[in-house]
Amino acid sequence: MEENKKEELENNKEKIEQENCAEDNELSKIKVELEETTDRLKRLMAEFDNFKKRSAKERENLYNSLISDIVSSFLPIVDNLEKAVGSKTEDEGYKQGVELVLKQFIDVLNSLGVKEIETIGTTFNPEYHEAVSSVQDENLGEKEVKEVYRKGYKIGDRVIRHAMVVVAN
Repeated sequence: MEENKKEELENNKEKIEQENCAEDNELSKIKVELEETTDRLKRLMAEFDNFKKRSAKERENLYNSLISDIVSSFLPIVDNLEKAVGSKTEDEGYKQGVELVLKQFIDVLNSLGVKEIETIGTTFNPEYHEAVSSVQDENLGEKEVKEVYRKGYKIGDRVIRHAMVVVAN
């Protein structure tokens, strides 16, 4: 009888060990599946984050492109208003009116993010400047912008219109 109990205990022990082994195998499979699922989730989250960034950048580029196209058609008007302000007139009220319109126009451009390209005293940069002539001037450095024929404008890093300049040396 004691031998039967021993055998029975041995059999129970073997069954328990087999069940534990099966549970360990199942647990390790579940862990692997969890790791794979977690990895896929992380990848999807990274892809979605990249998609959001890419979409935002594309939206900003499209916005800047549209603003650039619209603003470029108004720049000749700004040029003419600047010429009108610079011309001599006997009617000061008229001149002040033109100055106010020009100031209002420039304020609207600034509110859209349009900035004037720096020119006089800067080094010639073909990304922003268009050289229409060059002169020799000992007072200025090499490739330094001496004079501006037409102002240039940009929105962000995008050039709307290059500045037409005279370059020294």
